[in-house]
Amino acid sequence: MIEVDEFDLKILRAIQKDARVAQSELGEEVNLSTAAVNRRLKKLKTNGVIKQYTALLNQEALGFGLTIIANIEVESEQIHELDATRRDFENCPFVQQCYYVTGEWDFVLIFAVQSMDQYNELTRELFFQKPNVKRFKTLVAMSKAKAGFELPL
Repeated sequence: MIEVDEFDLKILRAIQKDARVAQSELGEEVNLSTAAVNRRLKKLKTNGVIKQYTALLNQEALGFGLTIIANIEVESEQIHELDATRRDFENCPFVQQCYYVTGEWDFVLIFAVQSMDQYNELTRELFFQKPNVKRFKTLVAMSKAKAGFELPL
């Protein structure tokens, strides 16, 4: 684990809420100079604490009104088969999240799609046409109570 101090945590809390905040504002907020904030941000990025800076888009406003959760059971858990299946899921632009999990299911996928027809087409490509997918279960989100990646720092 990478060492982060209280100043780093304050900076990380602030940029989780708004990654576009000016470094001078961050400095005022955390009681450091702009140069010190800049050095810390570079260190956090270099050390992999900050993975990327990105914009959170409103998927409904862009026509992706359906969130689908799919549980997948694979036929074979041989590593090369699992890796190929995982790559298929990772390479699909409609899969927002992909988890390899324990228990009854092997993968859990979160999709953002425009319609059930689109999801139906994706099931053909990702599940029915792949020999390693044994079965899958689809859950359609009726509403979003909470969705995000913010950590409780």
